[in-house]
Amino acid sequence: MEAQSVYYAIAVLLVLVGLAGIILPALPGLPLVFAGMLLAAWAGGFEHIGGWTLLLLAVLTLISIGVDFLASAAGAKRVGASRLAVVGALVGTVVGLFFGLVGVFVGPFVGAVLGELVARRGIGHRDLGQATRVGVGTWFGIFVGTVLKITIAFAMVGIFALAWWTD
Repeated sequence: MEAQSVYYAIAVLLVLVGLAGIILPALPGLPLVFAGMLLAAWAGGFEHIGGWTLLLLAVLTLISIGVDFLASAAGAKRVGASRLAVVGALVGTVVGLFFGLVGVFVGPFVGAVLGELVARRGIGHRDLGQATRVGVGTWFGIFVGTVLKITIAFAMVGIFALAWWTD
């Protein structure tokens, strides 16, 4: 088997695992997609994919990383979350990654709720209601973030394919 074919196979595998990582926890989705595309470009001697295309793909990857970290915080902030709730959502997102799929959904919610309760210094009915709204807003932010990452992934695949076949 030719070495170039092995590199292409690994590149395709990286892209596929990266696409799964957009939804699955603990996998750096779009960075893996980019790594696969970079490997394919390198395996092809950068004949089909040039520097400008790789730069654009890298920028999209960096944007996706920002979306990943800010989505749940933005959702929480939209429903009037306190600063501590936003910090809690960010911390919950990171901690949740260590607890698999359940942690990805529960972590930001719990972090935002706890942050909001600490900020309000209470656990009364009104405080718990607002904290719950903040948690739901966090979940909505995660959903929007996932949709944005899927959109970025399709854009990256489209840009790569267009550059590859129109060199």
